Amino acid sequence: MEGILHKSISVNGLNIHIAEKGQGPLVLFLHGFPELWYSWRHQIVYLADHGYRAVAPDLRGYGQTTGVAVNDHSKFTIPHVVGDLIGLLDAITNDEEEKVFVVGHDWGALIAWNLCMFRPDRVKALVNLSVAFVPWNPNGDLAEMLRRVHGEDHYMTRFQKPGEIEAEFAKMSYQTFMKKILTLRDPGPLLFPKGKGFLHSPPEAPVTLPSWLSEEDIEYFATQHEKAGITGGLNYYRALHLSWELSAAWRGAKVTVPTKFVVGDLDVAYHMPGVKDYIDGGGFKKDVPLLEEVVVMKGVAHFINQEKPDEINKHIIEFIQKF
Repeated sequence: MEGILHKSISVNGLNIHIAEKGQGPLVLFLHGFPELWYSWRHQIVYLADHGYRAVAPDLRGYGQTTGVAVNDHSKFTIPHVVGDLIGLLDAITNDEEEKVFVVGHDWGALIAWNLCMFRPDRVKALVNLSVAFVPWNPNGDLAEMLRRVHGEDHYMTRFQKPGEIEAEFAKMSYQTFMKKILTLRDPGPLLFPKGKGFLHSPPEAPVTLPSWLSEEDIEYFATQHEKAGITGGLNYYRALHLSWELSAAWRGAKVTVPTKFVVGDLDVAYHMPGVKDYIDGGGFKKDVPLLEEVVVMKGVAHFINQEKPDEINKHIIEFIQKF
């Protein structure tokens, strides 16, 4: 992590913490749940070493970014977070019309799709990981759609009620929580039945770490979550319905930014209802007409940029070098 600089940028009433390294064209990295800027540690160093300025913020409600009321999930809609990113880009670029590269994973990918849909004038090209584009659906928001399919035990449904899932997570240390999340390799629906424990195991059952994840990595995530709490990250799920309401004007809108999409074949997001058909059946390309490539990595689970950093680094740089 040597040479990574840390700054706090005042944007939209928040103090947004960013980690950055390098000089050159700007690459903005957007993390997912329950991650932080740190999930991009391998990409930051690699892109900086190859002539780019890599910038990874802690999104609102996460890590060292402060200023948002975490007890109010209505402040965590997609328009809020995309607004943060536009303000951040205005603050860290020399020209408000400068276009940047964007790389997103998980929630960061969902936010990146919307950033490109709302403000394609600010994005040169996009590399998104794990979560495909989710077009606006007149039948309801994503959490409601998944509840209809998987019932009340689905993780997005369980995440909706403030305080309930936090109490369940509190039965274990943040170290154990992060180990269980990051090492999850079951591509089936992620279900959290009440009273059965997080991921169906005793709170402090030992977790063997894979070679790509160290105790030091776990300790960084855990320490940051101990300070900031996990509610900020959960609020993104709780704001899904309000985000859906506020985004109705973009019904049928397309993402008109050159795009590459990479997903692991063991990724729970890849196995959500309808996703494979959407990707393979032409719907994805219709909604993202400048989609140049879809890569499905074999034997790779959800936290793809941490599990396979070398391969993801190459996928990113090979694509953005075209521009």
